[in-house]
Amino acid sequence: MFGVAMTVTDAAAARVKNLLSQRESPSVGVRVGIRTAGCSGLSYTLEFADEANEFDEVVEEKGVTIYIDPKAAMFLLGTEMDFVEEKLKSGFVFNNPNEKGRCGCGESFHV
Repeated sequence: MFGVAMTVTDAAAARVKNLLSQRESPSVGVRVGIRTAGCSGLSYTLEFADEANEFDEVVEEKGVTIYIDPKAAMFLLGTEMDFVEEKLKSGFVFNNPNEKGRCGCGESFHV
């Protein structure tokens, strides 16, 4: 694959480390993917990765391992994974240069 698959901010790496340390069963990292959902068509997914899958794209950065689902890799190329804490909400944010638009609520996107 050409280019950087994904970058991880300091805030996202810290949050992933925190989540992994709180989990009762060991994980090798987290897996990022996409699924069909929302009004714009696609939504990001994030789950614990108990093991690496054969065709996962692997990003090791800032002390965390991110596995990218092979079906999502072309949609996530060049994406920055961040973690944002605001007054009323907090969560992972994906700054994706491949997005052509988002729905009004920000829960889904299209490329």
